[in-house]
Amino acid sequence: MKRVPLLLLTVSLGLILLTACATAPSKSAAPPQPPSPGPEKLPQVEIVTFAPPSLGYFLPPVIKAKGFDTKNGIELKFVPRPTTAYNTEFATGQAKVGGSAALLSEGLRRNKGIKVSYLFNLFDFWGSVITPDPDLKSLKDLTGKRLAAAKSTTNYAMFQFFAQKSGADIASMEVQNAEPNGLAALLAANRVDAVQLWEPAYSEIMAKDQGKYHDINYGLERWKEFTGGNTIPYLGVAAHEDWIQQNQALIPKMFQAYKDAAQWVRQNPDEAGKLIAEPMKADPKVIAGLIRNNKRLGLNVQPAGALKQDIMAVMRAGLAIKYFDKLPDEGVIYSGLQ
Repeated sequence: MKRVPLLLLTVSLGLILLTACATAPSKSAAPPQPPSPGPEKLPQVEIVTFAPPSLGYFLPPVIKAKGFDTKNGIELKFVPRPTTAYNTEFATGQAKVGGSAALLSEGLRRNKGIKVSYLFNLFDFWGSVITPDPDLKSLKDLTGKRLAAAKSTTNYAMFQFFAQKSGADIASMEVQNAEPNGLAALLAANRVDAVQLWEPAYSEIMAKDQGKYHDINYGLERWKEFTGGNTIPYLGVAAHEDWIQQNQALIPKMFQAYKDAAQWVRQNPDEAGKLIAEPMKADPKVIAGLIRNNKRLGLNVQPAGALKQDIMAVMRAGLAIKYFDKLPDEGVIYSGLQ
């Protein structure tokens, strides 16, 4: 009977020793470390643009491929949209930042009570009319002719301004409306005498059909004579005022991302041509050639506030062709960038 307590004592001591061994800290174990912080989350900005091929989607592939947004402490999310969808979403405020902001469009929105401001310029204006007809040599020669154009675009509105200044009878023209990517087909099918277009479509068509068409320049060198402006700011980035008020610190970062991308594109036309051509389904060599000819591309990234006089010259041109019935107020120009 005396052996049972002794056995129980032995088992109890064993359990105590096992518990002590399990709970005692190991001399070789490292002290617990706090969790390492993850990468800093950058502020995001969603920017809607016209779908490629378009000037609004010219720099975004470069910005993303080369990380010019994150290098400037911001993450830009580009959302390419068809023309109608873009205009609807930006006008209603569903999209707060627009990367295919044409100056005249923003002036018209402003006049309609939609409080948007042009933040910075990306491209100056360039446009042309191309035709296979050797007798068509000036805009005035288009009087009474069949013309295809994307009539809803501000590029067409600017064409009207220069045509008016040339003495052309715009009312006599038979103008067929078409999407920008359908203009070349109308000309090739001989359904029109000429098409009004701009870059990058101009370079693509002229490279594909070398010698078939010639272009009719608008006489852009007379812009200063017509309006007093030195340059023709045309397309850039705009935003709604309520978004601007809440995100002013992000605007310089956005601007610098575009500025850095533009500088890199000019310095690396061949590599840039490949990046830009891919979403456009274009020939990289054609895009590289366009980059080298900045007279047509018009790449000019500048704060809107630095271009105030030139921007208002564009607005006066819009007033001259009755694109709108009054000049937009100066709130259309964002002055917060230096």
